[in-house]
Amino acid sequence: MKFGIDKSFGVFAHFTPPLSRGLIALSHAVQRFRPKFPSSVGYKRVTAGGCPAVLVSPKGAEENLPCLIYFHGGGFVFRAGGYHFANAAQYCTGARCKVLFVDYPLAPKASLSRIASACLSAYGEVIERAEEWGIDLSRIAVGGDSAGGFLAADVILRARARKLSLPCFAMLIYPVLDRRMVTPSMKEFTDTPMWNARLNKKMWTYCRPDFPSPAEAEDVSFFPPAYIETAQFDCLKDEGENFAARLKEQGVSVQYNATNGTMHGFDIARKSPITRAAVAARTVALKRAFYPSK
Repeated sequence: MKFGIDKSFGVFAHFTPPLSRGLIALSHAVQRFRPKFPSSVGYKRVTAGGCPAVLVSPKGAEENLPCLIYFHGGGFVFRAGGYHFANAAQYCTGARCKVLFVDYPLAPKASLSRIASACLSAYGEVIERAEEWGIDLSRIAVGGDSAGGFLAADVILRARARKLSLPCFAMLIYPVLDRRMVTPSMKEFTDTPMWNARLNKKMWTYCRPDFPSPAEAEDVSFFPPAYIETAQFDCLKDEGENFAARLKEQGVSVQYNATNGTMHGFDIARKSPITRAAVAARTVALKRAFYPSK
């Protein structure tokens, strides 16, 4: 194997998804928002900020629970996969919280500006309907993987600019954070499986960014405590690592988890011991943020 990717990731360590306009159009035509969750959680379909969403809750949970607003990855062009729902269920039960899983509009039909605005609207609606949805307004977090990590960080920036209340925590999983594509890992990992610099460049052409990325923000001192995770053989690794360092430099509490032997999107391999450890670490970080005294 060209890269030192752990064998537990199986076929995914050799898979690179095509990112052609034809495939994207086909996926939009046939793929629907059909969330599937294990019996350990319950969920109901809602609308948040004009976006279809599901509100996931632990079975038998009391009301007034903390809530993670989650934006899935997929290069801004693909809908959520089954592993996204499985992870959300684990966050829900392990951190004893609700999870609002947002089905935001997708590129190339939607521009990044429209996608980001929709995600902010979803965040705003959670604030407005917190009591109705049984959510503790003081314990709302945002999170996302890959492109969803960009959207979660951007929600914080936009909420600050619009003087909305800020989330209590941020969870960014191998996040996209910089449209400029200037880091050493972006230059190094041009042919890694699952995701690479060439696909990343295509992604940006599809979503047409016309506003600064989170990595370009000068002041991030107002960010909430954060958990940031990166994959070793990932063109986005340095974006996550650099952002974690900047947050720390500006006084933000950050837990940085640099996973090893991993590629972008590694948690699609649910049975991998590395995946299990990473998802457990995320869940523990969430629980500590939501229940700091326990």
